[in-house]
Amino acid sequence: MIIGREKEQQRLLELLEKEESQFCVVYGRRRVGKTFLIRETFVNRFAFQHTGLANASKNDQLAQFKESLRAAGMIVRRKPKTWYEAFSLLQEHLASLPAGKKVVFIDELSWLDTPKSNFISALEHFWNGWATARSEKDIVLIVCGSATSWLINNIVKNHGGLHNRLTMKIHLQPFTLNECRQYARHMRVDLSDIDILEAYMIMGGIPYYWSFLRQGESLSQNIDRIFFHNDAPLRDEYDALYASLFKNAAPHIAIISALATKKAGMLRDEILLASRLTDNTVFTRTLAELEQCNFIRRYKAFGKKEKGSLYQLMDNFTLFHFGFVANNPNGDEHFWSHSVDTTRHSVWAGLAFERTCLWHLPQMLNALGISGIISSAHSWLTKSTEDHPGVQIDMLIDRNDNVINLCEMKFCDSDYTLDKDEDAKLRTRKAVFKAVTRTRKTVHQTLVTTYGLIRNAYSGNIQSVITMDDLFRP
Repeated sequence: MIIGREKEQQRLLELLEKEESQFCVVYGRRRVGKTFLIRETFVNRFAFQHTGLANASKNDQLAQFKESLRAAGMIVRRKPKTWYEAFSLLQEHLASLPAGKKVVFIDELSWLDTPKSNFISALEHFWNGWATARSEKDIVLIVCGSATSWLINNIVKNHGGLHNRLTMKIHLQPFTLNECRQYARHMRVDLSDIDILEAYMIMGGIPYYWSFLRQGESLSQNIDRIFFHNDAPLRDEYDALYASLFKNAAPHIAIISALATKKAGMLRDEILLASRLTDNTVFTRTLAELEQCNFIRRYKAFGKKEKGSLYQLMDNFTLFHFGFVANNPNGDEHFWSHSVDTTRHSVWAGLAFERTCLWHLPQMLNALGISGIISSAHSWLTKSTEDHPGVQIDMLIDRNDNVINLCEMKFCDSDYTLDKDEDAKLRTRKAVFKAVTRTRKTVHQTLVTTYGLIRNAYSGNIQSVITMDDLFRP
């Protein structure tokens, strides 16, 4: 059974209805469910499917390609010596099949592109010289892989023979909170919504990570077993994650490590200084690749131009790694259980909840009743002066209907109570924001929290409340 992905499945099935041959790439971060989506969508409908081998030689890759041809029903007498020969055999196999659409699925495409293999050139020749030239127009080629940066640079943004040859690209996103709840219920894992929210703050919406949850265990027991036991399945996932996505992951990890120290994000020059990397095209490409893979986001602070863009770490799993997995010096197998209700947990929870809210901006806009209005999310920061105190706003929503929502995000295990001191802080924040930015828009205070706001003498200064229930909506 496949959870969610209805739109993606519909788009993939549309490939079979097109009159021309189709070339589709499905990309996204490791473990997000790309292969599962494709196989579940085209059950038993592949004319040919093949998966590249990790860290294998060209010779081994070609040998395995021959075996995939055999599995598809072709009699292959010898191993091809080049990729041109391999694709020629594939052409021969496809041409021998009955009339109708022929779906070719090649997984982990980047692993086939070994040094001096001419794989990309052979793929270009297969597509341009044969697949699109057939009068039958019946080839549906689907490729995917975990090396997102390679797919984007070599397929999506190819400047050679595959330039503008793609007919469809699908960037598979992580699950939403709603989809994670569906998945947990499908696995018969009985967790409350607050537990599912916290699990999302730890693992993000990565289905593979969620698959390790067990029935009959509390969330704390699950997290200890998944991350901190000696044989924990995700104990070493951080290193494997970046190594699988990027050929040389060192600069990517240096940038991620730098951003992990700053809640609101960093400017490009600040990242260069903290990471000790060189300001060159490699650095620029590395930032772009991390953004393409959704590990970081680039955004403009409110009122700033593009050159003042900030970069912010967005990946919940990575945030959890730096907050806990990498900070368990004694190898405590129950480190998560022992960390609950500590200051470390509270600081992390506040940050992770903010990131989860950003991942669910469409749900927030819908809760505000403005899903049809053009809006953008920003942060804002001003330093203390003689005229006003320093103020930091982690999230504001700038709307085209002449309103700005200043969002205050609070992760709580019960309804939130706004007291006198917090009310004064929020009113000061709003006043400083209006004075410094000189905005003419109406400014609303918005609380984003788990259960809701207790009504008291101060709650009237909050114009809107977004709850966990709103974030869980489809």
